[in-house]
Amino acid sequence: MKSYIPFENDDFEDIEKIKAIDSFIYRFTKIQDKMGDKFFPSVLRELEEYKNSMALIDVLHKLEKLELLQKSDDWIDYRKLRNSLTHEYPNNSEDVIEAINLSIEVYENMKSIYIKMLQRVNL
Repeated sequence: MKSYIPFENDDFEDIEKIKAIDSFIYRFTKIQDKMGDKFFPSVLRELEEYKNSMALIDVLHKLEKLELLQKSDDWIDYRKLRNSLTHEYPNNSEDVIEAINLSIEVYENMKSIYIKMLQRVNL
């Protein structure tokens, strides 16, 4: 995907790029969802820090406190990005392009978070 950034308006004409971007967006949103909904609570359970009543924001704050997330607000921003990728419309191409380019960069951050947490809990 890095070879596609910066994604630009003309790239909407390249069918192969569009297929790759669509596939990436689908996977990006699924990974973001699974990490927030399943993986983060599992990490906290492993560290005996999870309570069943915890909302996502509580999970994020606990991960930040344990220094497993640099800033919980970053993950909230990733979630907003995920939402914008799934709810933008084709006639809003500048916003779509900006979100695509940002998501490619954010993916690397998410990957680092995942690896750091795995190392911490030895999963």
